[in-house]
Amino acid sequence: MAVMRRRDVLITTLIFLLIWQVLAGVIRRDILPAPTQVVEAMATYAGELGRHALASALRVVVSILIAVVLAVPAGLAMGQMPRLNRLFAPLVYLVYPIPKIVFFPIILLFAGAGDVSKVLIIVLILFFQILVPVRDDAIGLRPELLNSVKSLGAGRRALFRFVYVPASLPAVLTALRLSIGTAIAVLYLTETTATLHGLGYFIYYTASTLFDYAATYAGAVVMGLLGLGLYFLIDGLERRLCPWKFAA
Repeated sequence: MAVMRRRDVLITTLIFLLIWQVLAGVIRRDILPAPTQVVEAMATYAGELGRHALASALRVVVSILIAVVLAVPAGLAMGQMPRLNRLFAPLVYLVYPIPKIVFFPIILLFAGAGDVSKVLIIVLILFFQILVPVRDDAIGLRPELLNSVKSLGAGRRALFRFVYVPASLPAVLTALRLSIGTAIAVLYLTETTATLHGLGYFIYYTASTLFDYAATYAGAVVMGLLGLGLYFLIDGLERRLCPWKFAA
């Protein structure tokens, strides 16, 4: 996936805001406030939005880090060891298509209504989204590349460190890009239940209780910016960790 150019994102955003402003002027309903009203709401609720955004960002970042730490080694191990892959592949294919969000009530019962349950459900979803492409990428490594490194006396640990990990980095980063949208969506769902902190709670509360739709849109914009910021962070990591992809 190509790295986004910030100029293109800015131009697209300006076009989107212009269309939004025109539609708001034509429809003239409270449920579609103009962008200027949303900006005013963001200024009014700046402190509250900041606290909720911090809570949401901590949850999603911790979830992504845990999922990466668990899924990448597991995917590489399955890719390196055919016996291990044959053992666990049926389980992966059985569990992967199941929408994990249905387990959230069960996780709530066992882990409680705090941050642990919210992080666990996001980790559960992201784990398989990262595991599968990393495993497939490790399996797809060319045998001649592995044999050339083995001929230099490299053992399994050296192969893991100097071949499998660097070769799987693009797959890991692509999986993370694809997972960001899922993580933010699941985060919203989890934050509408049994919590008073987070952008999901703010959006739900302002829409269903206060009927302050400008504030609701403000929360949605901030949540979108959180996802966009994570996306740009992955782009930056790719430039740093995979410089060969950008070599002229």
